[in-house]
Amino acid sequence: METKFRPSSLGTIGRVVQDSARRYADLSAVEDGGGLRNLTFAELGEAAIRSARAFLAAGIEPGDRVAIWAPNSLEWILAAVGLQSVGGVLVPLNTRFKGAEAAYVLGKSRARLLFTVEEFLGTRYIELIGKQELPHLERTITLAGKDPAAQPWEDFLQDGDAVPELDAKSRIEAVRPDDLSDILFTSGTTGKPKGVMCTHEQLLRGFESWTEVVGLREGDRYLVVNPFFHAFGYKSGWFSCILRGATCLPHAVFDVPRVLARVAEDRINVLPGPPAIYQSILMHPDRKKFDLTGLRLAVTGAAAIPVELIRRMRDELGFETIVTGYGLTEAGGIATMCRAEDDPETIATTSGRAIDDVEVQCVDDAGKELPRGEPGEVVVRGYNIMKGYFEDEQQTREAIDPQGWLHTGDIGVMDERGYLRITDRMKDMFIMGGFNCYPAEIEGLLFEHPEVGQVAVIGVPDDRMGEVGMAFIVPEPGTAPTPDSIVDWCREHMANYKVPRRVEIVSELPMNASGKVQKFMLREQVLAG
Repeated sequence: METKFRPSSLGTIGRVVQDSARRYADLSAVEDGGGLRNLTFAELGEAAIRSARAFLAAGIEPGDRVAIWAPNSLEWILAAVGLQSVGGVLVPLNTRFKGAEAAYVLGKSRARLLFTVEEFLGTRYIELIGKQELPHLERTITLAGKDPAAQPWEDFLQDGDAVPELDAKSRIEAVRPDDLSDILFTSGTTGKPKGVMCTHEQLLRGFESWTEVVGLREGDRYLVVNPFFHAFGYKSGWFSCILRGATCLPHAVFDVPRVLARVAEDRINVLPGPPAIYQSILMHPDRKKFDLTGLRLAVTGAAAIPVELIRRMRDELGFETIVTGYGLTEAGGIATMCRAEDDPETIATTSGRAIDDVEVQCVDDAGKELPRGEPGEVVVRGYNIMKGYFEDEQQTREAIDPQGWLHTGDIGVMDERGYLRITDRMKDMFIMGGFNCYPAEIEGLLFEHPEVGQVAVIGVPDDRMGEVGMAFIVPEPGTAPTPDSIVDWCREHMANYKVPRRVEIVSELPMNASGKVQKFMLREQVLAG
């Protein structure tokens, strides 16, 4: 019987890139805006070697940290795979960061090089960095645009042309599976960002599982709208494409009309993203003018998902396969997933079951596993769990207990089959009159209202009840709901303690670059008001 090839057996990112260059040589690997910026897998392998030579010329040693602060692009991928091929550690920076926020991550990681762009969405990155004290930062390289304070990407590559190709290939072979591949800094909405350390082996094993479960295929055309600085855009995005021979089409800014146009023009059949992306597409008044019939695969998560959204994605957007899952940066971005054979109700109402070789439980405050059906904190244990927070042993001990369980801070319920339903974040839950209220559950119910396009619910202080729910509603196009009409509808469709006592109609919700609603901003807005 023929043994199935396992990409994870190659051990490192650099070896996977070169193996895919041979395995999928003539297939399209990356398409980024025109024929001059399209690479086959064979060309990607050659470009990765050239990038690796440039990092050797720059003196990058195994374990050195290098940062990328830029929107999705071909150059982003080439910088990352060149760096990781020689044993460097990738530190992606959030494109929404301002100068001080970027400087914190650069300083904490002691990044030697920074790859960025001159300007993105009105922010001039190089100018901002020039105002910061960063003694460990040796050089800034611009992937797009020109700035006298930065070296152009092409010049950086030319520096490496003097390095023998054999040296780069020797370094690729010297990198070990248990070497660090990246440090992803958490969002930091509740404090300073923390650097999550992950190895090559963890990345390969995790996303070999992910690509198998979702059914990413050789030749698929994957529009990566999730930002590369996030695990969803990096590990589930461009890296998964390289792993499986799919074409990666980077998309820098999520703009509904442009995404719809690209789905039609570029024959996109794979479009993963957080729920807010699909909600935005469904709400767009011109959606039906675009040909979306090629769409096959959607993968979503990153938030609780309303059942009605899954139905509309299938019925109105035409997705054949919709897979939901659950993960977090500290778990390598992956913990549980639905399977292709699961029924639609399971896919709509759960985040699936644990991936192979990973354990997931719901536990009480003492860390004891709860009976199935009872809500508790979700904990995860397995090969995917981070090596720790970079140079922060105390925070690591607080997150991972002595038995190796990662405490996620999420509340979930597990059924008899081991399928997990995330009800909310522990910090988002509020208590009204003695009843636990889970905003994600209330949001799911509100999303069934025909005039509700997007919704976010938070708990706000109340003199009598302690806390009550407040809903922020973005209306469906062409509708004009009122706060009173929303409350009246809620009283008919949900238990009284779940009904929001306050409703505000808004034009948009504050979101981060990953498409998640920033509820802390809503709380600050309420407190300020």
